[in-house]
Amino acid sequence: PHLAALVLARGGSKGIPLKNIKLLAGVPLIGWVLRAAIDAGVFHSIWVSTDHDEIEKVAKQFGAQVHRRSPEVSQDSSTSLEAIREFLNHHHEVDIVGNIQATSPCLHPSDLIKVADLIQKEGFDSVFSVVRRHQFRWSEVKKGENKMTEPQNLNPAKRYRRQDWPGELYENGSFYFAKRHLIEKGYLQGGKMAYYEMHAEHSVDIDIDIDWPIAEQRVLSFGYFGKEPLKEVKLLVCSIEGCLTNGRIYVTEDHKEMVSYDYRDIVGIDLLKKRGIQVRLISERDCSKTLSAMQLGCVAKVSATNKLQVLKDWQEDMGLSWKEVAYLGNEESDVECLKQAGMSGVPADACAAAQKAAGYICKSSGGCGAVREFAEHIFLLLEKVNSARKQ
Repeated sequence: PHLAALVLARGGSKGIPLKNIKLLAGVPLIGWVLRAAIDAGVFHSIWVSTDHDEIEKVAKQFGAQVHRRSPEVSQDSSTSLEAIREFLNHHHEVDIVGNIQATSPCLHPSDLIKVADLIQKEGFDSVFSVVRRHQFRWSEVKKGENKMTEPQNLNPAKRYRRQDWPGELYENGSFYFAKRHLIEKGYLQGGKMAYYEMHAEHSVDIDIDIDWPIAEQRVLSFGYFGKEPLKEVKLLVCSIEGCLTNGRIYVTEDHKEMVSYDYRDIVGIDLLKKRGIQVRLISERDCSKTLSAMQLGCVAKVSATNKLQVLKDWQEDMGLSWKEVAYLGNEESDVECLKQAGMSGVPADACAAAQKAAGYICKSSGGCGAVREFAEHIFLLLEKVNSARKQ
């Protein structure tokens, strides 16, 4: 049976405009679930259903196919079931739909693999995700009613300790898998049903975790970052023009060049060095005098006609794996370096080709704190590496 992953990503959002492609920990929100779906290796096809050009562009960057949904199923009042049924009407080859929510960025491939087995090998017609919660429920008393509230799932005289109570299962909305015949009848859950219990730390819903910084911390701690295990970064290579500086060159009347930089970026470089991470700089221009004036104390290569070769030489000389190398670039000449490095980033104003190749897109522009921001991102991932080692 043809098992298709389908992510519904409408352009309209009342809460956060274009939330589905808003950057979360440097990655578009929808990119987290698409990465997990692709790496699961159980889907015959992976689709994003959208009505928006920018979402279509991001979906294709992450390797998904795009179904352009009609205006009729793109309204605020449109249901997920309506959008899924429209998708099936256009894709008769699909037998099973795995509807994955774009707002669940801590989804892991291992979850999707197990769910696919439940559908394909164990014969379930529908499987949906749940999470276990330890919350006591009480009946609602509406204003004006002269009633007392009543306990719903506890005896107040014998309250459970958390460790003595198994809790209850709640839908968390991460995914709904169902066979075609159920969906065509108007059901996402039905027939021979099963739930799949997700780990609580992987159950992050951006519709609920509206505080974006909190959601980012959850993703950095529990998100899926790819098949290869993270390694400790030991070298950061940073392009000078457009990253360390804003790319502008000021020329005085006596033909001297001047550039500007952000002191926060210098602090970021110092913090990296204190953590034992080497920082090296690279430029296609001969900016030796500028570097000398900045007094950064970093190894630098200027007039670099082949940045990738310089990066390879440094990596080999230091005896590092590519997973231990980070690269911050912003131009087309940086694209191959961004693809090669284990951790890659670009400023917010980097060219489209560089943004597509990068794993992290800064909120800050070049010369305006991007280096410091990328340094902070490296530190957060280092914490994730150290946490994994302890576990």
